[in-house]
Amino acid sequence: MSAPQRVRSLTVGLIGTGRVGSVLAAALAAAGHRIVAATGGSPDSLDRAARLLPGVPLLPADEVAARADLVLVAVPDDVLGQLVAGLAGLGAWRPGQLVVHTSGAHGAGVLAPAASAGARTVAMHPAMTFTGGAADLERLSGTSFGVTTEHRAAARALVAELGGEPVDIAEADRPLYHAALVVGANYLVTLVNEAAELLARAGVAEPGRVLSPLLHAALDNALRSGDAALTGPVSRGDAGTVAGHLEVLGDRAPDAVPGYAAMARLTAGRALAAGRITPSQAAPLVDVLAEAESPGSRAHAAPAPDVVTAPVPRPRRSR
Repeated sequence: MSAPQRVRSLTVGLIGTGRVGSVLAAALAAAGHRIVAATGGSPDSLDRAARLLPGVPLLPADEVAARADLVLVAVPDDVLGQLVAGLAGLGAWRPGQLVVHTSGAHGAGVLAPAASAGARTVAMHPAMTFTGGAADLERLSGTSFGVTTEHRAAARALVAELGGEPVDIAEADRPLYHAALVVGANYLVTLVNEAAELLARAGVAEPGRVLSPLLHAALDNALRSGDAALTGPVSRGDAGTVAGHLEVLGDRAPDAVPGYAAMARLTAGRALAAGRITPSQAAPLVDVLAEAESPGSRAHAAPAPDVVTAPVPRPRRSR
C-alpha cells in the first residue's frame, strides 16, 4: 500500500475546544499546520486553549470557518447537525474547504450542508479516550481513526499526519461502529469502577492494586484469544457460585445485581456459542439468572440506587 500524500500546510480552525478537538488541533500544529482560530467560552475550554493552543484567538464559529482551509468540528453528537446547517445558512462554508468532524456516531452525511457549498467533507473519529492534556498527543501514535468520506486521499493524509491509522467505515455502519467502541471503552470504565467499589465494600483498602494486574491480563488475553480467554464460574458452568454471588450482592450491594446478571447472561451465551460450556451446563445458569431478574427477587425489591450520589466513596487507586 502506498504511503499517503502529505497534506500541504493549511490554516486550521477549530470549532469545539473540548478534550478531543483541542488535542487534535495541537497535533495538527505540531505537524506544521497553522491554527488560526477556535471557538471557546466555558472555563474548561478557555483553560485547554491556553495550554494546548496558546495565542490562538477565540472567535464565533462562523468567523472560525471563514479563516480556515481546514475546519475541525469537534462538538457533541446531538448538536453537530444543527451547527453545520446553521453555519451553511450563514454562508460559512466554501468550495474546496476541508470540513472534518470527529464524531463517532455520525458519518459524512451530517456534513451535507457543507458539501452542498462545495466543501470536501470527512468524518474522522479517533478510537481513543482523551483527557484534554498534553499527554494525549503521545497516544495518537498508532491510534485508529474511523473514516467515512468520498475524499479518501485527503483523509488518509490527515490521519497519517496525526500519527494514526485510517479504518474505512461505511456510512450505514457508523452507528454500529460507535456502539462497539462505547461498549469496549466507556462501559469498561463503568465495569472497572463497579468492581473497585465492590472490593471496597469487601474491606479491600486499595482495590486498584488488586485489580490492575488482573484486568491487564484479562484484556490482553481477550484481544489475543477472543472467547477462548473466558475464565471464571460462568465459563465453567458453576451455577452454584453464580447464585452465591447474586445472593451476597442482593444483601450487600443490591444496586449491582442487574449489571452482574446482565453480564453473566451475555457471558453464558458467548461461552455456549464458543463451546466452553454445554447446553446442559448452561441451563442451570439461565435458571439462576432468570430468578435474579424476576420481579419478586430481592434485587427488584431493593430501592433503586441514587444515580447522582455514588453509593460509596471512590476507593483510592494505586499509581
